[in-house]
Formats: sequence, structure tokens, C-alpha cells
Amino acid sequence: MKIVQAFINKNKKWFYATEKVLLNNPLVLVFGERELLEESDTIDNIRAEFPYEHIVFGSSAGEIFGTTIIENSITVVAVEFEKTSFVVKTANILDYNKNTEEAAAFLSSQMPQEGLKHLLIISEGSFISGSNLIRGLQKNVNTAIPITGGLCGDGSKFEKTIVSYKENPKEGEIALIGLYGESLEVSFSTYCSFIPFGPNRIITKSEGNTVYEIDGQPALDLYKKYLGEKADEPQFTLLYPLHTIVPGKSEGVVRTILSVDNDKNAMIFADEMIQGSKVQLMMVSQDAIIEGADRAAKIAMDNRKDKPQLVFVVSCIGRKLIMAQRVEEEVEQVAEIVGKGVALAGFYSYGEISPSSKEQLCELHNETMALTLISE
Repeated sequence: MKIVQAFINKNKKWFYATEKVLLNNPLVLVFGERELLEESDTIDNIRAEFPYEHIVFGSSAGEIFGTTIIENSITVVAVEFEKTSFVVKTANILDYNKNTEEAAAFLSSQMPQEGLKHLLIISEGSFISGSNLIRGLQKNVNTAIPITGGLCGDGSKFEKTIVSYKENPKEGEIALIGLYGESLEVSFSTYCSFIPFGPNRIITKSEGNTVYEIDGQPALDLYKKYLGEKADEPQFTLLYPLHTIVPGKSEGVVRTILSVDNDKNAMIFADEMIQGSKVQLMMVSQDAIIEGADRAAKIAMDNRKDKPQLVFVVSCIGRKLIMAQRVEEEVEQVAEIVGKGVALAGFYSYGEISPSSKEQLCELHNETMALTLISE
């Protein structure tokens, strides 16, 4: 495996973390600030610098470039596989009247199944249902095939996200990357550092991703009453997500509040919130986030045969906002665990996709760090 990493800033100057060499038919992943990716001259510049066919673009809420977190830039990681093959398929949920599950089912039906080892997903993240995305993908893919990746971001603007393969980035797009090869080793993990606190409660009225009542009380009123002055903090919705266990499941997931509806005393979450789900408030510290990154890396490294060559990192925008000036410490912790000479690349997201463990099916997560370790 040969890897080239570079980034370009607003001044259109390229910086390389590796030797600049020409690769043979690589998979190229490009992540960057959404408004920059909408500029045609930026895209032309990327294509001129990386004159390859298989380029996947995705907007982000921050770019991960080694152990450096970059903003208002474009990062590129180009991977030439020596023994592994890959296939990229796309679908656009706007072609399906925003029916995520239907679009995802079609997408997975197009992916060749023979020899499939792993799936990487890079999806639009502004109006998609991550849970329905996973359900759709799993309709036509063996559930033993792990799926990892994330929902793209738009910084802290939350206006729109864009994704594409070969074409210029656009809204509504989902890119699915299939990895094939006997020599390919992929391990993964996800870890949330947030800790539940307070009593367990029940969602008593919800519709889609909007929660109207918890324990029979207006959801937002209850939230503000319980948090007190903390509910007036900037971006409190990202600081205090809900641990959610849907009916019929024993394991819970974290769900972030994207916004509130003061008129209806309701809260809008990053994914569907099923009525009857058990919920509990959560909180976190900066040190806990760093410890969580350490834990995620150790889980992903456990029982690997070979040292990884590439670590694909998807971390939540909420973690980034909480870490503030210490944000690089979580990726530094990952780098320390996986060892020297391993490339780290990825983005801050609006949702992380990964199995919770090697034994479980894929889930949509919020407020987590999801790692995919690849070698051949």
C-alpha cells in the first residue's frame, strides 16, 4: 500500500505530509470545507494535482490530517492498493424523494458481493436518516460485512452537506466503497466518552427525529428544568445528548440534539427518535474524550495480525466543539496507540457509522470517534 497525503489552504497552496509521487489507480478521498468544495477552481486545482479517476469528495466539520485538525481547507489522502481492489457506487436520495432507505437499498444492490471484505460509507449528512441508511444498505449486503464511515458535515453552519464520486460535489449524494482482497485486514471500533446521568425516562411523544414529550411532559421544558442554567450555555444541545435505547434492543446509542423548537417545546435530534424509547441525559469532559480515543484505538488494535497502514478517522463535531483548543489531543492519542509510520486521515462528522463491537451489527452513532484500521 502506498499513501500520499496533502492539503490545500484558502490560498490554493499545497502542503504534503508524504513524498509527492505518482500513484497507480489510487482511491482518492477528499474532505474539506463545504464552500471551498463548491468552488469550481478549487475542484479543478484538486484534479490537476491528483489526476486520477477514482476521487470521492465529502464536505466536513473539520479535516483530520495526521495528528493535525484543519479548518477551512481541503485534505486529500490517496491510497494505492497493491493486493486489494475496490468498487465505488453512488446513489442520490433526492432521486428517491428523500427516502433514505430506498436509496440505500438500491445502492447496496449495485455493489458486487463476491469477495467483499468491508464497506466504507461517505454520505450526505444534512437531511438523511442515518438509521434508515444502514437499514437500506443491509437489505442487500450480508450482515457479516462490516460497514464503517460517517455522515458528512458543514462546519458549525448546519446548512447543507455535499458528496460525490468522480463528479463535482452535490447535495443528497451517498458514496459506498467496497473493499475486496484476501490479504486485506480491516479492524474497527467506536467509543463514546459521554456518561449517562440522572433518571431513566421514556419518550412519550415523537415524530421522526422530533421529540415532543418525555415522561408525558414537554420535552424542551423538562430538559431546561433538569439542566437549569446549563441549558443557557452556547451549543448546550451538543454538550448534553441523550443515551437512547429503542424498544426491543438491549444496547443503547447516543443521539445529539441538533436544534430546539421553542414554540412547540420540542427538540430535533440527529436521527429518528422512536416513541417508547428509554432515554437518559449524558455529559462529558475533555479528559474523558481523550480517554475515549485511547480506548477506541486499543479496541481496534486488539487481535490484529499486522500493523495498520491507514487509519480512517470519523469523529463527531460535538467532540470537536467540546475539545476546543485541545482538539488535536484525541487524534494524537490514536496515533500513539497505532504506532509510528501509520497514516491518519478523516473528518469531523454529523454522525458516525460503525458496529459497536465486532459481534454487533452496524449502528449510527453520535458524539463518538469511529476508527477503521486498514492494511494489506
